[in-house]
Amino acid sequence: MKVYISGPITGTTDYMRRFEFAATLWRDKGCEVIDPAKVNSFLPENTTHEEYMKMSITMLSMCDTIYVLKGWRDSKGALEELEYAKAHDLNIIYEGKSLEVIGVSS
Repeated sequence: MKVYISGPITGTTDYMRRFEFAATLWRDKGCEVIDPAKVNSFLPENTTHEEYMKMSITMLSMCDTIYVLKGWRDSKGALEELEYAKAHDLNIIYEGKSLEVIGVSS
């Protein structure tokens, strides 16, 4: 299973820690993980939100599962990623929900 981490970044100061924690959780379960916070941190400082989202949606398209971190309702980017995931029938798992639903032991 390849998991994409989604959640609020803009307006937060601890997103790198939260995304890395989630990525470690999934790697420890034997999954491949795409952490867009880490990958996008290498883009130029003047990268626009739209450009970040193009990169993020491209990474999301490589996955079969999206793991949505708490606070997603307040994140324009996470909402866009979730819309993409729904339109493309990806597994959607919300932080705090049981992972056994999709066959991953928690």
